[in-house]
Amino acid sequence: MDVVMPSDIPRQPRYLDIEWWLRKQARTLPPGTLLPSESDLAGQFRVSRMTARHAMQNLEQDGLVVRRRGAGTFTSERQLRRGEGVFLSFGEDMRRRGLTPRSELLEALVRPATTGEVEALDLAGDARVVSIKRVRFADDHPLCIERAVLPASCAAVLATDFRTGSLYSALIQIGRTPSVAASSIGARMPTAPERKWLQMTGRVEPLLTDHRSIRDQNDELLEWTELAYVASRYVIDVIFRTSDGFGRQRSDE
Repeated sequence: MDVVMPSDIPRQPRYLDIEWWLRKQARTLPPGTLLPSESDLAGQFRVSRMTARHAMQNLEQDGLVVRRRGAGTFTSERQLRRGEGVFLSFGEDMRRRGLTPRSELLEALVRPATTGEVEALDLAGDARVVSIKRVRFADDHPLCIERAVLPASCAAVLATDFRTGSLYSALIQIGRTPSVAASSIGARMPTAPERKWLQMTGRVEPLLTDHRSIRDQNDELLEWTELAYVASRYVIDVIFRTSDGFGRQRSDE
């Protein structure tokens, strides 16, 4: 792979030259493309192997490349982005992107509610809930773990095959239409089982969490869900607007 550097790049630390070139490869080459080794980069850029390693580590930290022991360093999957807009199910979101959604079912049952679930769904203290846990895939790539909790009155949805079927379609069929969702975005580190389910190899990276409280067409609490995404594979874009008075000079200043 030949290295062609533009003539108008100002002088800078050599690892930044390598990093600039690698970032371009990560943006333009198909996911899963093998990149030059550290020794090859060192030879092409006439630098030490340590300098080449510094550049490669920066890309790895940003989730642009993936190291596979004994195989090399490869361009990573493109990040999916979610912006503000209409409330969509995971399956609808993926299909609109031209991707094929599927699920690996981990749990689908009725069980006693936890204290947090009782509070989230405004249930009685001894309530039971429908618990559905799945690994959600986009084109056979694991993207997130979804944990959905519903009131026990929704137990009829358990007749659905959640490996291919839609929870939202099942809810509509029993007369409960998901209508409004309030999200709270956060982050946490994955557990060992979660790393296995999401095929997270190499460095440990955080999960981007989306906690949703969903109401039905009658404004009744219907679902409490956590979606835990691999942070390097999914981005949530949000637009912030200033208040009317922001940037105006106050009269008392």
